Amino acid sequence: MITLQNQQTDLLHEDNNSKTAELYNEATEDYEFWSRDFNMHFGYYNPARTNPFRRDSMLNEMNRQIFNRLNCNGKRHLADLGCGMGGTMRYGLKNFTEVSITGITLSQFQATEGTKMLGGLKGTIKVEDYNATGFANDTMDGALAIESFCHNGHSTDSFKEAYRILKPNAKLVIADAFLKKEINELCPGGNYCYKNLCEGWSLEKLGNIPDVKKRLEQIGFKDIIIEDVSFRVAPSVLHVPFAITGFIIKKLVNGESLKPQSIKNLKGSLFALLSGAQMNNFGYYIITCTK
Repeated sequence: MITLQNQQTDLLHEDNNSKTAELYNEATEDYEFWSRDFNMHFGYYNPARTNPFRRDSMLNEMNRQIFNRLNCNGKRHLADLGCGMGGTMRYGLKNFTEVSITGITLSQFQATEGTKMLGGLKGTIKVEDYNATGFANDTMDGALAIESFCHNGHSTDSFKEAYRILKPNAKLVIADAFLKKEINELCPGGNYCYKNLCEGWSLEKLGNIPDVKKRLEQIGFKDIIIEDVSFRVAPSVLHVPFAITGFIIKKLVNGESLKPQSIKNLKGSLFALLSGAQMNNFGYYIITCTK
């Protein structure tokens, strides 16, 4: 029975990986409407550093928050587990000149075009599964995962692989949306938004925070810090309807049709906004933990 369950889980991961790769191969170019820097994530509002009406300032502030938690002083090699087009990598490499970063993505388009955008910076992007990377044991000085582990449901496999590749006392930083309760405890409206969010963005599922913390502890992570930054992220989430409207108008004006994957991406973005409004069910968290 356990073997059969494991096989079913593996097949689910493979199918979801395929859908995720297809989504980003086809729709990544659309993210330029969201961020000139191809930051494929939400932002972090810091009243001292960001303008709530300037989306890219908040997106890059999220990058800054992540690298600050990784303690990037000195010569260090980091892994970006689900790096997209390398927007976060570029921010880190430009602001921490002694750091080198290897990014992982399932999308060949992202790996090819993202590597070009890295230019002469000390970074590279590989087509690999972040659940089974080619990194050797105990080799990375830190790892980050911004809105990427959700594609595999914040699975134990993702956490274990990050733990395996990290050096002792190195940190993993995760920034993502999570459930605050079990899926079967969601209200009908929350369950509807959740299903459409997962379908639109090819998410296997979202982990719930109490369970995620427990699994990180079981794997061996220590000094686990879980920060609910939902209110910091909310101003960038409120940009979603305006960005979607602008994107659709641009396509229509240029006489272009929306690709199926673009429609899915837009659907996911819309339900991210609707889910974010249900703060009793969903939250955005930054998790920092140490091997």
